[in-house]
Amino acid sequence: MGIELILEYLWVLVVLVGLEGLLAADNALVLAIMVRHLPEKQRKRALFYGLAGAFILRLGSLFIISFLVDVWQVQALGAAYLLFISFKNLYDRMKPKHEETDAEAAAAGAENGVLQEATPAQFWWTVAKVEFADLAFAVDSILAAVALAMALTPSGLGTIGSLDAAQFFVVFAGGMMGVIIMRFAANIFVDLLHKRPGLEMAAFLIVGWVGVKLAVMVLAHDAIGIIPHEFPHSTLWKIIFYGVLVLIAVIGWFASGSKKKQPTEV
Repeated sequence: MGIELILEYLWVLVVLVGLEGLLAADNALVLAIMVRHLPEKQRKRALFYGLAGAFILRLGSLFIISFLVDVWQVQALGAAYLLFISFKNLYDRMKPKHEETDAEAAAAGAENGVLQEATPAQFWWTVAKVEFADLAFAVDSILAAVALAMALTPSGLGTIGSLDAAQFFVVFAGGMMGVIIMRFAANIFVDLLHKRPGLEMAAFLIVGWVGVKLAVMVLAHDAIGIIPHEFPHSTLWKIIFYGVLVLIAVIGWFASGSKKKQPTEV
């Protein structure tokens, strides 16, 4: 490979890492919501296992990308799940309080910094939900990465799957960087939600908005065709999506307050 071709690949890799980091931000908030009920030690384990699974999922996705393009049901299930947990949690927080349920007691304990250790079954169910969410996100991420990489000049170093070897490496490296960013960002979001419990309402609104994003991609799929195929990737939709996301986050930030410190007993 000549120096010009190397620079071309490096530039696309930098752009791809930035794109993956942007996509990882909203994904990380979803993961933070999923693991926030776990104590710190179990939360870190769940995110670690989620990270390991994400590497495997995204590597596998690269080899079967042509198949994944047609599996719109994965994103449909992901959209339905995210919308469900968003509406359910928003409803639970807005409905009149009567008798406190176990779930509400656990949520109250989480806000006060008291988190009960999950049973093995609960822990692994949380890990499974993290893996499922990442699978739904991976389709969008990998397709965007492949679209960028396919514009690169073939390196002539052979092929891996349906991609030129160098193109495959660029997509793989960018995707893995996105997963790492998502994993650490999720920890930051969990800590932020514990410090500012009032942000949870905004967080669940964002989770629902990410569900809308996946639903738009499903509706634009060739097999559905309810909205134009190009719309989810258009500049207009990206401006709308990120504009609404930032607006929810800003309003949520100013509408919430930091958790008050408990007075120390003497």
